[in-house]
Amino acid sequence: MSTEETTTTTEETTTTPPEATPEVPKKKEAVAEEESTATFEPIVKLEEVEVKSGEEEEEVIISLRSKLFIFGETLLDKGTGTKTWRERGIGEAKILRHREHGRLRILMRQEKTMKVITNHALDPRIILNPNAGSDRSWVWSAFDFAEGELKETVFALRFADSEIADEFKTKFEESQKEMEKLLAGEDKEDADGTADEAAEALAGLKTTEDDAADDDDDDDDDAAKEE
Repeated sequence: MSTEETTTTTEETTTTPPEATPEVPKKKEAVAEEESTATFEPIVKLEEVEVKSGEEEEEVIISLRSKLFIFGETLLDKGTGTKTWRERGIGEAKILRHREHGRLRILMRQEKTMKVITNHALDPRIILNPNAGSDRSWVWSAFDFAEGELKETVFALRFADSEIADEFKTKFEESQKEMEKLLAGEDKEDADGTADEAAEALAGLKTTEDDAADDDDDDDDDAAKEE
């Protein structure tokens, strides 16, 4: 077969592909969104309840964020006598003064759960001691009422730096002196016999029912005499 015949055959067998026709994009149908006007009433309506913290009648002397530790037995070591330091929580350590009777206490709540983690009177006999190896932590012991009953507890309170720790100690000791004067005044009143006088005055008081009962007794006595 000659070269010319081969070229002719190749040209005959080669076919050009048809031109691709561009696809026409389909127009998206605009769907009108309908705004819902339905209203749903709650099945149970809850009324707002006023929650009292117990601090409403007190003023804040100082409030500093800190971390509280206690020294004692853990649940696993209970009864063994083995005591260790363990964290009790982070929150605001507050010194509070009651507006009516003037007594002071230290109160601290866990900042997330608001659980009371220390709550005790500011006894003038408490001594703040620096924690070993730290200038921003104080250690003391007191009869704590955080768990609903008086329990002697050893605390350690750690602050962000030594300046804040010193500020807390200053206010703590000032409040102790104030508490000492307050307690001394109460003892003086008792020494003067004020409490005894008040007790006698209360004993002499009579209620309406008591007066009525006494009148009935007098009437009975008079009737008996007449008979």
